[in-house]
Amino acid sequence: MVRSPRATLSAAVAQPRSLELAALIVLVAAVCSVGFLMTPVGRLAALDQEVRQLESVGTVVTDEVYSRLRTLQPYRPAISAGIIIVGWPVMWALAAVVLRAAGNRGARQASLAQVYTVVVHASSIFALRAIVVTPLNYARESLGGATSLGMLLPGFGESTFAARLLGVVDIFALWWIVLVATGLGILYRTRTFSVVRWLVGAYATGVAALALTQALRGGI
Repeated sequence: MVRSPRATLSAAVAQPRSLELAALIVLVAAVCSVGFLMTPVGRLAALDQEVRQLESVGTVVTDEVYSRLRTLQPYRPAISAGIIIVGWPVMWALAAVVLRAAGNRGARQASLAQVYTVVVHASSIFALRAIVVTPLNYARESLGGATSLGMLLPGFGESTFAARLLGVVDIFALWWIVLVATGLGILYRTRTFSVVRWLVGAYATGVAALALTQALRGGI
Protein backbone atom coordinates (compact mmCIF):
# COMPACT_ATOMS: atom_id res chain seq x y z
CA MET A 1 0.00 0.00 0.00
CA VAL A 2 2.96 2.31 0.44
CA ARG A 3 4.96 1.49 -2.68
CA SER A 4 2.26 0.52 -5.19
CA PRO A 5 -1.21 1.28 -3.82
CA ARG A 6 -3.05 1.24 -7.15
CA ALA A 7 -1.75 -2.20 -8.13
CA THR A 8 -2.45 -3.56 -4.65
CA LEU A 9 -5.99 -2.19 -4.59
CA SER A 10 -6.69 -3.45 -8.12
CA ALA A 11 -5.75 -6.96 -7.08
CA ALA A 12 -7.74 -6.62 -3.85
CA VAL A 13 -11.03 -5.62 -5.48
CA ALA A 14 -10.63 -8.35 -8.11
CA GLN A 15 -10.46 -10.97 -5.34
CA PRO A 16 -11.87 -9.35 -2.18
CA ARG A 17 -10.26 -10.88 0.88
CA SER A 18 -9.66 -8.78 3.97
CA LEU A 19 -9.91 -10.97 7.08
CA GLU A 20 -6.19 -11.75 7.42
CA LEU A 21 -5.14 -8.16 6.73
CA ALA A 22 -7.75 -6.77 9.13
CA ALA A 23 -6.47 -9.10 11.86
CA LEU A 24 -2.88 -8.02 11.22
CA ILE A 25 -3.77 -4.31 11.34
CA VAL A 26 -5.63 -4.51 14.64
CA LEU A 27 -2.92 -6.76 16.11
CA VAL A 28 -0.11 -4.33 15.29
CA ALA A 29 -2.09 -1.31 16.48
CA ALA A 30 -3.22 -3.04 19.68
CA VAL A 31 0.28 -4.27 20.55
CA CYS A 32 1.75 -0.79 20.04
CA SER A 33 -0.99 0.88 22.08
CA VAL A 34 -0.92 -1.61 24.94
CA GLY A 35 2.88 -1.65 25.01
CA PHE A 36 3.03 2.13 25.36
CA LEU A 37 0.26 2.34 27.98
CA MET A 38 1.97 -0.27 30.15
CA THR A 39 5.05 1.93 30.56
CA PRO A 40 5.23 4.61 33.29
CA VAL A 41 5.46 7.26 30.57
CA GLY A 42 2.39 5.88 28.84
CA ARG A 43 0.35 5.72 32.04
CA LEU A 44 1.18 9.32 32.88
CA ALA A 45 0.46 10.45 29.31
CA ALA A 46 -2.92 8.69 29.35
CA LEU A 47 -3.82 10.29 32.67
CA ASP A 48 -2.82 13.73 31.40
CA GLN A 49 -4.90 13.21 28.25
CA GLU A 50 -7.98 12.27 30.26
CA VAL A 51 -7.58 15.35 32.44
CA ARG A 52 -7.25 17.62 29.41
CA GLN A 53 -10.30 16.04 27.77
CA LEU A 54 -12.42 16.62 30.86
CA GLU A 55 -11.22 20.20 31.18
CA SER A 56 -11.93 20.84 27.47
CA VAL A 57 -15.64 20.16 28.08
CA GLY A 58 -15.77 22.41 31.12
CA THR A 59 -15.36 19.77 33.84
CA VAL A 60 -13.48 20.87 36.95
CA VAL A 61 -10.96 18.17 37.78
CA THR A 62 -11.00 18.04 41.55
CA ASP A 63 -8.72 15.91 43.69
CA GLU A 64 -11.52 13.34 43.94
CA VAL A 65 -11.95 13.18 40.16
CA TYR A 66 -8.19 12.95 39.66
CA SER A 67 -7.96 10.12 42.18
CA ARG A 68 -10.76 8.26 40.39
CA LEU A 69 -8.95 8.65 37.07
CA ARG A 70 -5.78 7.24 38.59
CA THR A 71 -7.60 4.15 39.85
CA LEU A 72 -8.76 3.45 36.28
CA GLN A 73 -5.28 3.61 34.77
CA PRO A 74 -4.46 -0.13 35.22
CA TYR A 75 -7.45 -0.91 32.98
CA ARG A 76 -6.50 1.56 30.26
CA PRO A 77 -4.38 -0.91 28.19
CA ALA A 78 -7.22 -3.45 28.11
CA ILE A 79 -9.75 -0.75 27.21
CA SER A 80 -7.52 0.55 24.42
CA ALA A 81 -7.00 -2.96 23.04
CA GLY A 82 -10.74 -3.62 23.13
CA ILE A 83 -11.51 -0.43 21.27
CA ILE A 84 -9.01 -1.32 18.54
CA ILE A 85 -9.86 -5.01 18.21
CA VAL A 86 -13.63 -4.56 18.31
CA GLY A 87 -14.17 -0.93 17.35
CA TRP A 88 -11.97 -0.69 14.27
CA PRO A 89 -13.62 -3.56 12.33
CA VAL A 90 -17.04 -2.14 13.22
CA MET A 91 -16.04 1.30 11.97
CA TRP A 92 -14.64 -0.21 8.77
CA ALA A 93 -17.93 -2.03 8.21
CA LEU A 94 -19.95 1.15 8.77
CA ALA A 95 -17.67 3.10 6.42
CA ALA A 96 -18.02 0.37 3.78
CA VAL A 97 -21.82 0.45 4.05
CA VAL A 98 -21.94 4.24 3.63
CA LEU A 99 -19.43 4.31 0.78
CA ARG A 100 -21.17 1.47 -1.06
CA ALA A 101 -24.54 3.18 -0.71
CA ALA A 102 -23.08 6.36 -2.18
CA GLY A 103 -21.11 4.59 -4.93
CA ASN A 104 -23.91 2.26 -6.02
CA ARG A 105 -26.14 5.21 -6.86
CA GLY A 106 -24.36 5.33 -10.20
CA ALA A 107 -24.40 2.94 -13.13
CA ARG A 108 -21.73 0.59 -11.80
CA GLN A 109 -22.48 -1.60 -8.79
CA ALA A 110 -20.04 -3.05 -6.26
CA SER A 111 -20.45 -5.66 -3.56
CA LEU A 112 -20.08 -4.86 0.12
CA ALA A 113 -17.14 -7.26 0.26
CA GLN A 114 -15.31 -5.26 -2.41
CA VAL A 115 -15.86 -1.92 -0.69
CA TYR A 116 -14.93 -3.39 2.69
CA THR A 117 -11.75 -4.76 1.16
CA VAL A 118 -10.86 -1.28 -0.10
CA VAL A 119 -11.46 0.23 3.34
CA VAL A 120 -9.40 -2.44 5.12
CA HIS A 121 -6.50 -2.29 2.67
CA ALA A 122 -6.42 1.51 2.96
CA SER A 123 -6.43 1.15 6.75
CA SER A 124 -3.16 -0.76 6.65
CA ILE A 125 -1.43 2.61 6.91
CA PHE A 126 -2.89 2.93 10.42
CA ALA A 127 -0.73 -0.03 11.42
CA LEU A 128 2.23 1.93 10.05
CA ARG A 129 0.98 4.96 11.97
CA ALA A 130 0.96 2.96 15.22
CA ILE A 131 4.56 1.89 14.65
CA VAL A 132 5.64 5.47 13.91
CA VAL A 133 3.61 7.16 16.64
CA THR A 134 4.55 4.90 19.56
CA PRO A 135 8.20 6.01 19.89
CA LEU A 136 7.18 9.60 19.15
CA ASN A 137 4.61 9.55 21.95
CA TYR A 138 7.17 8.05 24.28
CA ALA A 139 9.69 10.77 23.46
CA ARG A 140 7.03 13.48 23.78
CA GLU A 141 5.56 11.86 26.91
CA SER A 142 2.15 12.59 25.45
CA LEU A 143 -0.77 10.98 23.64
CA GLY A 144 -2.33 12.36 20.48
CA GLY A 145 -1.28 14.90 17.88
CA ALA A 146 2.07 13.35 16.95
CA THR A 147 1.09 13.04 13.28
CA SER A 148 -1.16 16.08 13.01
CA LEU A 149 -0.57 18.99 10.66
CA GLY A 150 -0.07 21.10 13.76
CA MET A 151 3.23 19.31 14.39
CA LEU A 152 4.44 20.22 10.91
CA LEU A 153 3.10 23.79 11.00
CA PRO A 154 3.70 24.99 14.57
CA GLY A 155 3.73 28.70 13.79
CA PHE A 156 0.27 29.45 15.19
CA GLY A 157 -0.58 30.25 18.80
CA GLU A 158 -1.59 27.16 20.73
CA SER A 159 -5.02 28.52 21.67
CA THR A 160 -5.93 29.92 18.23
CA PHE A 161 -8.57 28.38 15.98
CA ALA A 162 -5.95 27.74 13.27
CA ALA A 163 -3.78 25.79 15.71
CA ARG A 164 -6.75 23.76 16.91
CA LEU A 165 -7.79 23.05 13.32
CA LEU A 166 -4.33 21.88 12.29
CA GLY A 167 -4.09 19.84 15.48
CA VAL A 168 -7.22 17.89 14.53
CA VAL A 169 -6.12 17.12 10.95
CA ASP A 170 -4.12 13.89 10.97
CA ILE A 171 -1.65 13.22 8.14
CA PHE A 172 -2.38 9.50 8.14
CA ALA A 173 -6.12 10.15 8.00
CA LEU A 174 -5.58 12.21 4.86
CA TRP A 175 -3.42 9.43 3.45
CA TRP A 176 -6.20 6.95 4.24
CA ILE A 177 -8.71 9.13 2.38
CA VAL A 178 -6.51 9.19 -0.71
CA LEU A 179 -6.10 5.40 -0.60
CA VAL A 180 -9.83 4.82 -0.16
CA ALA A 181 -10.55 7.21 -3.02
CA THR A 182 -8.04 5.35 -5.19
CA GLY A 183 -9.70 2.03 -4.44
CA LEU A 184 -13.20 3.38 -5.05
CA GLY A 185 -12.02 4.98 -8.27
CA ILE A 186 -10.79 1.59 -9.46
CA LEU A 187 -13.93 -0.17 -8.26
CA TYR A 188 -16.41 2.25 -9.81
CA ARG A 189 -14.21 3.22 -12.76
CA THR A 190 -14.29 6.90 -11.99
CA ARG A 191 -11.68 9.60 -11.44
CA THR A 192 -9.85 9.33 -8.14
CA PHE A 193 -9.78 13.11 -7.77
CA SER A 194 -13.57 13.29 -7.76
CA VAL A 195 -13.78 10.78 -4.92
CA VAL A 196 -10.94 12.50 -3.02
CA ARG A 197 -12.74 15.82 -3.26
CA TRP A 198 -15.93 14.33 -1.85
CA LEU A 199 -14.20 12.48 0.99
CA VAL A 200 -11.91 15.39 1.91
CA GLY A 201 -14.94 17.68 1.97
CA ALA A 202 -16.69 15.40 4.45
CA TYR A 203 -13.53 15.07 6.54
CA ALA A 204 -12.87 18.82 6.49
CA THR A 205 -16.41 19.54 7.65
CA GLY A 206 -15.99 17.19 10.58
CA VAL A 207 -12.59 18.50 11.71
CA ALA A 208 -13.68 22.13 11.31
CA ALA A 209 -16.72 21.48 13.50
CA LEU A 210 -14.54 19.78 16.11
CA ALA A 211 -11.93 22.56 16.06
CA LEU A 212 -14.65 25.22 16.34
CA THR A 213 -16.21 23.40 19.30
CA GLN A 214 -12.81 23.23 21.04
CA ALA A 215 -12.18 26.91 20.33
CA LEU A 216 -15.54 27.97 21.73
CA ARG A 217 -15.03 25.88 24.83
CA GLY A 218 -11.63 27.45 25.20
CA GLY A 219 -13.19 30.88 25.27
CA ILE A 220 -12.02 32.04 21.84
